[in-house]
Amino acid sequence: MKVTINGTVKELPNISYLSEIVTQYCKEPKHVITEVNGQIIPANLWGNTALKDGDTIELVAFVGGG
Repeated sequence: MKVTINGTVKELPNISYLSEIVTQYCKEPKHVITEVNGQIIPANLWGNTALKDGDTIELVAFVGGG
């Protein structure tokens, strides 16, 4: 399956759910906001959000600083 993650097309043959993407690409999942095809997906739904070929995924991580 090919999906676009943060603007880059990726071939992901063994990934089916958004939770797998977050686990693979994010060091601190509790600080991540996800969007699939323009719709924000709450963290409690990541494991139930099945991905399809051609989906566009945005992963936004919040970082602290000052």
